[in-house]
Amino acid sequence: MHRLLTGPLTTERLSISIQDLTPSLDGLTLVQLSDFHYDGQRLSDALLQQAIAQANTLQPDLVLLTGDFVTYDPQPAYALAQQLKHLRSTYGTYAVLGNHDLYRCNARQVVTAALTQAGISVLWNQIAYPVGPDLPLVGLADFWSKAFDPQPLLDSLAPTTPRLVLSHNPDSAEILQTWRVDLQLSGHTHGGQIVLPGWGPAPAVIRRFRHAVPGWLREQIPYMSDRCAKVVKHWEWAMGLSQLGDNQLYVNRGLGTYLPGRLFCPPELTRITLRSPR
Repeated sequence: MHRLLTGPLTTERLSISIQDLTPSLDGLTLVQLSDFHYDGQRLSDALLQQAIAQANTLQPDLVLLTGDFVTYDPQPAYALAQQLKHLRSTYGTYAVLGNHDLYRCNARQVVTAALTQAGISVLWNQIAYPVGPDLPLVGLADFWSKAFDPQPLLDSLAPTTPRLVLSHNPDSAEILQTWRVDLQLSGHTHGGQIVLPGWGPAPAVIRRFRHAVPGWLREQIPYMSDRCAKVVKHWEWAMGLSQLGDNQLYVNRGLGTYLPGRLFCPPELTRITLRSPR
């Protein structure tokens, strides 16, 4: 993808309060990257290398990758993983898969093998404890897969224990409101790729007026069609931090870019600092 259609890499920095966070974890730093779509068309090696270098300069405690490593063919995951293995952090790199990592019949196995060989832990309905028992990391199967099943995992955690949840599709946050989710990290939306200044992601803005447009015409208007609704239901959660009751959701805009490109929605690297409530 040409840099003029992609835009410059942006590093978002934010602090997020986590209830019951043990004092020893106050100040823990996370770096999130998402939606690589590494297929030779949607992400340049230059941008990928820049994102990896920038992530390393932030000296994170933990690196978290939230899916869509490839687009359709899973084989480029091996070349991608050889670059992602250069990510550096105190406690390692953890990942979940996205819907594009599952398109081909063997895609999940190929992408998982590529990442695992590069030293990246892939969580598929699993709990990991990279920073110890006081902050479990829950990695879920993709929301659109038949394997998506958060109940056994989240029911197994004590309700007083804070936890991070990786789930590629932010629509899963609607179901996850049943449980305590101190911070969910997602991608999938690319931030809508086009943002209308002062209004927000174009899909979220345009779909507000969907009810006023005849059905035959909706399919002709970008972001108003049923196809757009199938990408994600909650376009209002397309980017940034959202509060869902007591749960928090952060959606990364991703690195990869589809045509026609990005506008006021640059590719994103996210640095999150976890804080105990003051």
